[in-house]
Amino acid sequence: MRSRATLPRWLITVGAAVLLTCGRAKAPEVAPQPEGQPAAPAPEAAPPAAPVPEVPPPAPEPVGGIEPEIAIGLVVGAASLTISSEAAITVTDTMGIPVPGLPASQAWAIVPQGSGLVLVAPDGWRSERKMGFRLAPTSPAMTLTVGTRSYRGRIVLRGDGHGLTAINQVGVESYLAGVLSAEMGRRDSTDLEAMRAQAVISRTFALKNRGKRRTDGFDLNASVADQVYGGATTETPLAWSAVRGTTGQVLTWQGGLIDAFFSSTCGGRTAEGTEVYAGANRPYLRSIEDVDLDGQAYCRISPRFRWREEWTGESLRDILRRTLPATTGVSSAEVARVVDVRVTSRTVSDRAGRVEINLGNRVVAVSGPDIRLTLRPTPEQVLRSSGFTLTETRSGGQVERLVADGRGAGHGVGFCQWGAVGRARAGQDYQAILRAYFTGTDIQRLY
Repeated sequence: MRSRATLPRWLITVGAAVLLTCGRAKAPEVAPQPEGQPAAPAPEAAPPAAPVPEVPPPAPEPVGGIEPEIAIGLVVGAASLTISSEAAITVTDTMGIPVPGLPASQAWAIVPQGSGLVLVAPDGWRSERKMGFRLAPTSPAMTLTVGTRSYRGRIVLRGDGHGLTAINQVGVESYLAGVLSAEMGRRDSTDLEAMRAQAVISRTFALKNRGKRRTDGFDLNASVADQVYGGATTETPLAWSAVRGTTGQVLTWQGGLIDAFFSSTCGGRTAEGTEVYAGANRPYLRSIEDVDLDGQAYCRISPRFRWREEWTGESLRDILRRTLPATTGVSSAEVARVVDVRVTSRTVSDRAGRVEINLGNRVVAVSGPDIRLTLRPTPEQVLRSSGFTLTETRSGGQVERLVADGRGAGHGVGFCQWGAVGRARAGQDYQAILRAYFTGTDIQRLY
């Protein structure tokens, strides 16, 4: 990891959702976005930690163009947070008027006041109320610490009367260095080609989706809603090596950026794009068999390659009372008993495409991504994937026990992260890995 000065740990107190994620995201994959606005969910499990090289190689010279910046939403609706830095911080308001700078190694609180914000120093000094602030370290090599995480680039703070929003404005390449290890885990040099492939995928996703959340004042979230981003705190030398080894490179189809879907573990076969997203009928999002010459799945090394979930009759009813109102409109009161649960159709990739649930007085059908949202192991966790078979035990005319034996984690469309690790270990370079998952696409360098 990159060394930095020791800083105190400061607690972020939030009044709403905090989007800062710690290392690998533990939250389940988000529901698919509306047609035409697909999100690329992060996988549900990351490869385990491993040693990394100590010094990243120098960055290659760009061949043309300028590296773009991207704005990442770190915190939305917070009640307060703290900012500190290794170096002194330059501060302006939203009009560009200078505010007294923050000295190095001191943590300042940012607190909403009315429809604006104020800065509060450790000694109690308070700034005038402003609609927002822009903060940057006086040395571009230094970082800003928001709460307990450090970030390159600038931090923009905005108040709207409902809390504060923190945004990181940063170059795309630095953004990617904070994404790779959060998405792929801390790898060793054996997996460099998989990391390079992820760098191209994540860069493509970021540039394709710039402005996606402009109504919130930024481009992308730092969470699994888009790509997990941990800032400089999650950077590793290997992540920087992967980013610099693919500087500016993206995947294109007929000259345009592709929809760069990825997930953790495909289970040996990727999903067709339209199995998950109605608008993802793309020639490069076809289901492929992701196995080696011996017929073994490249992602078999994943801890989520095979899994099992079980429900008792009571726990199944409890879960369905929570989930069916949202996915089918059935009221919770109608889930008094569950007579039968069965998969009635399968997709091209042999995932469950339609599940019918017999409630005695009616049969309800759940299709596509709603299956994972309905058959939850717990209220907080979606089912790992839709690649499963069901076995039920019935007693007294209703389900007494339901078992799902499954494969894979995530939606399975496009790039399989654990499959990429398996392919890298089999000797494939990142170009071959990308061609395997996105048939017919081109790697193009934009800057």
